[in-house]
Amino acid sequence: MLLKLENIAAIYQKISASTDKARKIFNRPLTLTEKLLYGHLFDAVPDEPYRRGVDYVNFQIDRVAMQDATAQMALLQFMTAGRLSSAVPATVHCDHLILAKEGVSHDLSAALSQNEEVYNFLQSVSAKYGIGFWKPGAGIIHQVVFENYAFPGQMMIGTDSHTPNAGGLGMLAIGVGGADAVDVMSGIPLELKMPKIMGIELKGKLSGWVSPKDIILFLSGLLTVKGGTGFIIEYFGEGAESLSCTGKGTICNMGAEVGATCSVFPYDASMKRYLEATGRKVVAGKADEYASFLKADPEVAADPGKYYDHFITINLSDLEPYVNGPFTPDLANPVSALPAFLKENNYPDTLEVGLIGSCTNSSYEDLSRAAFIARQAKAKKLNVRSGFIITPGSEQIRFTAERDGLLDAFDEIGGVIMANACGPCIGQWSRKMDDPERRNSIVTSFNRNFAKRNDGNAGTHAFVASPEMVTAMALAGRLSFNPVKDTIMNADGVAVKLDEPQGYELPPRGFDVKDTGFLAPPENKEGISIAVNPGSSRLQLLEPFDAWDGNDIKGMRLLIKAKGKCTTDHISMAGPWLKYRGHLDKISDNLLMGAVNAYNGKTNSVKNAITGEYSEVSKTARYYKASSIPSLVVGDENYGEGSSREHAAMEPRYLGVRVVLVRSFARIHETNLKKQGMLALTFANPADYDNILENDTFDLEGLDAFAPGRHLTLTVHHAGGSSEEIRLNHTYSDLQIRWFKAGSALNSMKNN
Repeated sequence: MLLKLENIAAIYQKISASTDKARKIFNRPLTLTEKLLYGHLFDAVPDEPYRRGVDYVNFQIDRVAMQDATAQMALLQFMTAGRLSSAVPATVHCDHLILAKEGVSHDLSAALSQNEEVYNFLQSVSAKYGIGFWKPGAGIIHQVVFENYAFPGQMMIGTDSHTPNAGGLGMLAIGVGGADAVDVMSGIPLELKMPKIMGIELKGKLSGWVSPKDIILFLSGLLTVKGGTGFIIEYFGEGAESLSCTGKGTICNMGAEVGATCSVFPYDASMKRYLEATGRKVVAGKADEYASFLKADPEVAADPGKYYDHFITINLSDLEPYVNGPFTPDLANPVSALPAFLKENNYPDTLEVGLIGSCTNSSYEDLSRAAFIARQAKAKKLNVRSGFIITPGSEQIRFTAERDGLLDAFDEIGGVIMANACGPCIGQWSRKMDDPERRNSIVTSFNRNFAKRNDGNAGTHAFVASPEMVTAMALAGRLSFNPVKDTIMNADGVAVKLDEPQGYELPPRGFDVKDTGFLAPPENKEGISIAVNPGSSRLQLLEPFDAWDGNDIKGMRLLIKAKGKCTTDHISMAGPWLKYRGHLDKISDNLLMGAVNAYNGKTNSVKNAITGEYSEVSKTARYYKASSIPSLVVGDENYGEGSSREHAAMEPRYLGVRVVLVRSFARIHETNLKKQGMLALTFANPADYDNILENDTFDLEGLDAFAPGRHLTLTVHHAGGSSEEIRLNHTYSDLQIRWFKAGSALNSMKNN
């Protein structure tokens, strides 16, 4: 076991003591979320409860997890912080840089060769600073954390937006940018606006083709991609108790798709079974001892509307399988309504590829249910009519699944097993297509389906479903196939119907693995050197950003006014750009290349206000920077939705953007901008977005009086000579204003 029992005991003792104090100041029963939040306060429990959605609060974080794409920039920043080792347990997981192309053996070998410089850097930095290192092929960060480090009551941050996956084991796990990780590893608390709490009562029980995935797919449609922003989602009820632990993880994982800070389930028997099955029986015993602190007080379930800021009930017995998409994870359709939806929107029904796995659905239970479909397909003389790709979540899952014949079941119907890595889920997919521009449909068991995310092709319509539904659709070769009632013609010309999926919550013969891929940091760090070649195209040492000069920002030019959905994939694309995640200058060439210019409807084509020419966003930004002209980015609703990648904040900062002004922000991206010394501002009147014109010049005024709750003013000078003032809102705390003045959070930390 990689966990230390004394650390777990200390966490539980603090939760228990803080809960007793918090119950007195609230003078009422407490939700699970309240117990865990107040149990992780960096400071003493206050005399009055913190105001949800208003007060900024400092939290003591127990653990940090980083994946290789984000760890590069996080560790490059940490190297400049002047610390000798990480102040909290931390790990690095090499899962993002493995390109899915031919299959596990070829792809892993190619990744080791192509990324050797980066892997060596990450391993040496991890060794030097006391950070655990998981080698390429060991598995996807969230699955590995779930199997080894997650336990009820813990509070963790991770440099990946799907860190909340660990909420399936009863903990608060929050996705953040690398700068937040640097702070926590440096012994500084995590500052977070006290979240509101959304209670979701699950009634009934799943059956047939319905899986835990369908709960969160349904909820995504109900809440939309920003409906959970500012909330922690807390599940409870008899339906919650009926779900497997890994099924709970799937639900919490995709809470990121509704914008939630994180999601959490109360400790129950399924969590105990999972802890014991993964070699953490002693942890389960300690959780049993503190079980009353790892769930809401009984009175909360009796009258939930009294304790939650928002309350929803879902009857699992009434759910049917859902298929969400394309282009956004909240476009939800029950499978029964999908044929009409596809026809109405003229979306391609022919399914070209089905993909299962990823951090969302790669557990043993997921694979066993999909393998059940595959085995009966062989018996009924069916093969997949679409491409079919499987990515196990970890080496432990892969080894156990291979031992139990699950992988053979996929192979026998035409499936291809890829490396234990993110692969196509985050654009690391070398897809073979006759015409990359052709409109086509794929279906995945992943979590995100933004345009170009999986294969880089704008014509790909990506849909999201459960692993068993993906398998069934791949056998049928079409999206409109409903396995609940439809049949498939087999090799003998006989129409056959698939039986309802069955699977195992946990492997009947237990988990097994020969080499987990873990490297513990050495006790003796002497002689460990970290070398970054100045001529490297993959890694670049960081220079501090400039501090604020004390003046208002005058003469700003518009870099781009982004129209509609602008996710972190649009701001800083993944896929082939992942290889530059450790080189700020090179990756800045992808700045906002996917954003739609509101003035010409094109991507990566903006007007240079000085030359009058249209060019790539990054080239125009570099021109302004070289000419000492500050620039401004304007965005629409939920700007920065998606990944935690702080490159989407560091790139504009590096290229001279001073202000990002939008109708509304996604939580992680807003924080990342603040951490890098940017001004992340919103229109007080969202309609003022329409008043920003392509040739305007901007003055931001009032920075000498910049303070929490105080508006700023943007004076807009139009090309015709007229001017107008636009009122701007912000959510900066006193600490965050210090970040801005110092030039970044890292600068501020080093100054203290």
